[in-house]
Amino acid sequence: MPALSGEVEADETYIGGKRKNMSNAKRKALADTGHGAVGKAAVVGLKERGGAVVAMHVQNVDKPTLHGIITDTVIEGSSVYTDDAKAYIGLNEAFDHESVKHSAGEYVRANASTNSIESFWALFKRGYYGTHHWWSFKHLHRYVAEYVYRQNTRYLTGLDAIAALIQASEGKYITCNSLTQA
Repeated sequence: MPALSGEVEADETYIGGKRKNMSNAKRKALADTGHGAVGKAAVVGLKERGGAVVAMHVQNVDKPTLHGIITDTVIEGSSVYTDDAKAYIGLNEAFDHESVKHSAGEYVRANASTNSIESFWALFKRGYYGTHHWWSFKHLHRYVAEYVYRQNTRYLTGLDAIAALIQASEGKYITCNSLTQA
């Protein structure tokens, strides 16, 4: 996992079906269980402004999980920008942390924003809705890795892109059994 530094934005998104497309029975079952993320899979992402993206499927978007990911991925002394989700409160003092208050309609304040990572989510979800239409939660980590790779190699052309793909593939293989086992 690359170490991110400088100005880094952190955010999470959710992958899964829209409630309006669910059957009435499933919609009723989820109605009393919480907000719009219920029944969806969480993906956490960090983007270095002008640099690389790191994203991963996670089971929880609670404080220990998000703080751990940021601490493991971002170099101390970097600026970390988030939204006002409660899980980001009290982020490690090793970072200069600022948040924007999406709940109050604030999306940019001075240098604080999450616009870069939101742009990545837009491309990511365009691939989900427009190309694939559905992703198995079992293989979500593979889809996330594909879109992170695409984002991080977007400036490579021709032979450079092929060489990077071959280098990234070296020593890795996937068997049919590992794909189909429950």
